[in-house]
Amino acid sequence: MTSRFVEALLTAERPLIMEVKRRDAHGIDLIAGRTPADIVAAYEAAGAPCISVVTGRWFAGTTELLRDVARLTELPLLQKDFITRRDQIAAAGELGASAVLLTAALLPASSMRTLVETALRTGLTPFVEITDEAELELVPHADECVIAVNNKDITARERDVGDIGRSLDLLPALRAAGTPCPVSASAIDSPEKAARLLAAGYRGLLIGTALLRATDLNAWPTSPHRLPTG
Repeated sequence: MTSRFVEALLTAERPLIMEVKRRDAHGIDLIAGRTPADIVAAYEAAGAPCISVVTGRWFAGTTELLRDVARLTELPLLQKDFITRRDQIAAAGELGASAVLLTAALLPASSMRTLVETALRTGLTPFVEITDEAELELVPHADECVIAVNNKDITARERDVGDIGRSLDLLPALRAAGTPCPVSASAIDSPEKAARLLAAGYRGLLIGTALLRATDLNAWPTSPHRLPTG
């Protein structure tokens, strides 16, 4: 059975997971005087199927931000943080998340399995972030997960420029793993890069900084692979 988070992406006209985060990787303010309500309203008007909420401290996030966004929208929400414990998954659900980020580079295989299975039992979609095939091979229940390629270097706290070539190279492996919704994340800084990734076959894109700085969200591309609803 397809999760609500996955179905929203697969059927979206514009399959962008639009992100709410307070600061970029360099500590620069991305909110610029707006409220979460302002940002959520703009995203909904642009047809966002899902929203990512960054609660991690690197980006000045808090769990209260997730709770606030959950009160503002009915869209499925991804909690983006370094989740390493089962109690964090339970808390995510209580805060209003529909999906939780699990970062393969930070988790040994045993922890990855425990957290994926805990999320599935809790009714949350595991959103598993990988950077290479070795990490991908350790993802259990891939057919029930969103698997996302991070185009940046987490060891550099994502302060590098990044390279969407990583996503393009890894797409065949993601398809082979069985994920229903391959996603490319980070370093997607223009509508042109987004269109290239969607044309290649990605079913969703996670975009934060570029959308928070964008003057026209409708300039970002729509999906050539949209599935019909109903």
